[in-house]
Amino acid sequence: MNTNRNLRAMVVTALLLALGMILPFITGQIQVIGKIISPLHIPALICGLTCGWQWGLGLGIVLPILRGLTLGMPPFPMVALPMAFELGGYGLLTGLLYPFLLKKMKKERRLPAMLCALVIAMIGGRIIGGAGKALLLSFGLIGSSSPYTFAVFFSSYFAGTAPGALIHLVLVPAVVTALERAKLSPLVAK
Repeated sequence: MNTNRNLRAMVVTALLLALGMILPFITGQIQVIGKIISPLHIPALICGLTCGWQWGLGLGIVLPILRGLTLGMPPFPMVALPMAFELGGYGLLTGLLYPFLLKKMKKERRLPAMLCALVIAMIGGRIIGGAGKALLLSFGLIGSSSPYTFAVFFSSYFAGTAPGALIHLVLVPAVVTALERAKLSPLVAK
């Protein structure tokens, strides 16, 4: 049974990786929309919720780096490495919080548990991304033309991403709920 679950998680993660590689082509045609929607965030959030923290963390780290190295977007290393911290945080936190909250809130309350996990993960992932960027800057692994202040961190990780976060809070639960109902979510498929 565990082998079947791992195989499902691997297949779903691979599909989400493929989605993450092509989704920015769809949304990126209009750069403002691509920046607002933050398409790479969607597969990492879905993966953590459906496959668990290990797969979500792995996908979150690999996706921006792989896409940056192979397709040039997000630019490697300046954007892709800090984004790997952020998306890895999303996958890790949603994968840990959702099953925990499902147990605490009772399984019938999937949507509130999912939304709560998403909100906490989005905040935590952004903090992890900002801290990761600060570490990368301090070790000289990436450069910056201006100082990385708290105001810069807040505006780039919170104020500038609020519309995308709202879109994710509608889109991601809809996709995860559909996967769960179709018994394609490795966390709930028995």
